[in-house]
Amino acid sequence: MDSESVKKAVIKQVLIESNTANARQLIEAPRTRAASAKINENCFEKCIPKPGSSVSAGEKACITNCMEKYMAAWNLVNTAYVRRIQQEVNNNSFET
Repeated sequence: MDSESVKKAVIKQVLIESNTANARQLIEAPRTRAASAKINENCFEKCIPKPGSSVSAGEKACITNCMEKYMAAWNLVNTAYVRRIQQEVNNNSFET
């Protein structure tokens, strides 16, 4: 291998590792407390406009649906992002 080929291989490997780390971070982000708190806050504001002494069955269902929709959207975005990274790696688009 000549030095240019080695350079391209190293750059490609670094970019792959970086993108993999970014994808992993995106996937793990909803598991953090801050992300969970934000989901809860948004769904609570949407589903319980006038808090009382108890939560109704309809409000509980609304919160459950809201959180499920958020997680489905999150998974869709993550899947698309990981697929894009894989396509770029397969197409050798990281070469300079």
